[in-house]
Amino acid sequence: MPSRYLLPALAGTSLLLLLAAAGVWLAGSSLIAVTPRPVELSGMDAQTLSLPIPGGHTVQGSFLPGSGAGAVLLLHGIHGDRRDMATRARFLHAQGYAVMLIDLPGQGASTLDAVTFGLHEAQGVRVALEKLRQLAPGQRVGVIGVSLGAASLVLCRDCAPVDAVVLESMYPTIEDAVADRLRMRVGAIGRPLSQLLLWQLPLRLNIQPAQLRPIERIAGLNAPVLIVAGSADRHTTLPETERLYAAARAPKSLWVVDGAVHENLYAYAPHEYERRIGGFLAQWLRAGG
Repeated sequence: MPSRYLLPALAGTSLLLLLAAAGVWLAGSSLIAVTPRPVELSGMDAQTLSLPIPGGHTVQGSFLPGSGAGAVLLLHGIHGDRRDMATRARFLHAQGYAVMLIDLPGQGASTLDAVTFGLHEAQGVRVALEKLRQLAPGQRVGVIGVSLGAASLVLCRDCAPVDAVVLESMYPTIEDAVADRLRMRVGAIGRPLSQLLLWQLPLRLNIQPAQLRPIERIAGLNAPVLIVAGSADRHTTLPETERLYAAARAPKSLWVVDGAVHENLYAYAPHEYERRIGGFLAQWLRAGG
């Protein structure tokens, strides 16, 4: 190619790469941004909780006492808050469970400097479990975590043991999560561009990608696990969910919700959700489970 054509082509390519890098940097800013906001649960006579975590931050939550059937901690997804789990709370409370809902650190009314994709959010899970044990003494404890909430539980290295775990729509590794989301938006170029997002982790959060791999931690739960995912989920694909299931320790089970994407699976299939999740929790939390 003559130089008079080559130089403009190179310049144009460089400009596109710079624009792509700037776009990915802005996307990273959006992903880790925190915007504390007040959260109120309507229609629930719940006790309000404020729990301190390291760094001068607090976790805000709500607690519904039960009738001794067991206790369940509910953990919502990214850029959400405890209201996202309200329908699950009502269902479980009607079954006699004590229920705690929290805003994960950096979400809702809870504070944190930045979203860390489950790593530091795990501090909120730890203190919530400790408080739930105090409020429901002697009862078996289960956790339902959705996406970020699920990862926050699995990545928690100092959380007290629990008796049953439901993991919904959880990513296996941060590398998979980033590549999937960029592929949805920009196609095949998404995987190479994902490196630009991953490079931001140590720069902006002092986190290495190796610290954000729930698939390497899931076997350490030492509790019965029910893994749930939508068959059409493109944020966490079905093969990725199957990898998570293979890595989990028995007793374990898998429910693939036919046709569902990365969404509220309770709202998508409420009757089947109540049957399956209700049955799972009853098996492991109620007396004699």
